[in-house]
Amino acid sequence: MEKIYDYIVVGGGIVGVSTAWQLQSRFPDKSILLIEKESGFSCHQTGHNSGVIHAGVYYAPGSLKAEFCKAGVAATSEFCAKHDIPVENCGKLLVATSAQEVERMQALYTRCHENGLDVELIDQHELKRREPNIVGLGAIAVSTTSIVNYRQVTEKMAEEFVDAGGEVKLSTEVTGLIESPERVVVSANSAEGAVTYAGQFLVVCSGLMADRLTRMMGIETDFQIVPYRGEYYRLPEKYNDIVNHLIYPIPDPDLPFLGVHLTRMIDGSVTVGPNAVQGWKREGYGKINFNLRDVLDMLSFPGFWKVSAKHLKTGLIETKNSWWKAGYLKLVNKYCPQIQVEDLEPYPAGIRAQAVLKDGTLVHDFLFAESKRSLHVCNAPSPAATSAIPIGGYICDKIMQKQQQDETLLKQHQKEHITVSEVA
Repeated sequence: MEKIYDYIVVGGGIVGVSTAWQLQSRFPDKSILLIEKESGFSCHQTGHNSGVIHAGVYYAPGSLKAEFCKAGVAATSEFCAKHDIPVENCGKLLVATSAQEVERMQALYTRCHENGLDVELIDQHELKRREPNIVGLGAIAVSTTSIVNYRQVTEKMAEEFVDAGGEVKLSTEVTGLIESPERVVVSANSAEGAVTYAGQFLVVCSGLMADRLTRMMGIETDFQIVPYRGEYYRLPEKYNDIVNHLIYPIPDPDLPFLGVHLTRMIDGSVTVGPNAVQGWKREGYGKINFNLRDVLDMLSFPGFWKVSAKHLKTGLIETKNSWWKAGYLKLVNKYCPQIQVEDLEPYPAGIRAQAVLKDGTLVHDFLFAESKRSLHVCNAPSPAATSAIPIGGYICDKIMQKQQQDETLLKQHQKEHITVSEVA
């Protein structure tokens, strides 16, 4: 007889794994299947980021991002401490290097207090004392920012999921989704060939492919994933002690990107980046990337043209700096003048799965879509890695609420049916 899982989760990034793990923890007697198309976990956004446990500086008060991030700092730190995963609380400085950035810094400082964060505004003399190699007019000091290896965190969550009774299918790419009143059937290609799995409820955390799996389910939406490449460099080992904190510029509030920064990594190295250039392949991590299907999807989507036109100047500058290393370096030399072009050594790029609406609006917060038997995470922007544990808990809560509502409606329907039968 065909096995019908209670829950099927698609996506082996940190959000999908966190959700599967927490579902299994809440319902140890339920059967839960986690499907991932790659041969391991965290192969895309989770494994190609800066490894920062963000404090929640940038996010609008009351937004899901602000709420999740603040809860995520504590939850991630607790999880890592429990499982002996290295974490370094190095703190972060957001450095202002112009009068405009000083003005933006003041607004950002106010937002930090609205979000209840432990921050300090320091002048250029204090900045120089704390960071002798950094120049600026002032900075926001954030004490609660840390660094970690998110691949390691994800793998430990997956281990916990399996130990609790969960089942994992790696190298299994979803090719079809069919929902009926009784179940959801997932078709996939695996190392053994074509396979199908049936579940009572489906959760999709597919990141760069979120829009495609939503459409595969037959759910009408007005967004599309537009990929943006974040390109990094690594500094030579002699610069491993060039900074004591993470060093970030003051960001442009109109853009969802944080600017090129210096990041201390948990392995002791220091990276520079990322920028934000248009991607022409959703999973394109090399220097030259192109995928015909990905490009055609973008070019046929009205939102792509509208968002590109709105940010045309920024996009052209980012593209120029992507190919001209000296231009990229200028973004770093604003606050760290001693780094030279030859110090920018190769490092893997990342791809940001940015949800864009048809009118060209960039979706800054979390976005969900659903059907009777499914819930899709359509946009999980930074700080999704930091917030993975509270996001997973939130998804579990939404699933429970949805299923309880369905059960209530079913009981009401059955009661009405009985009443009508008695009258007849």
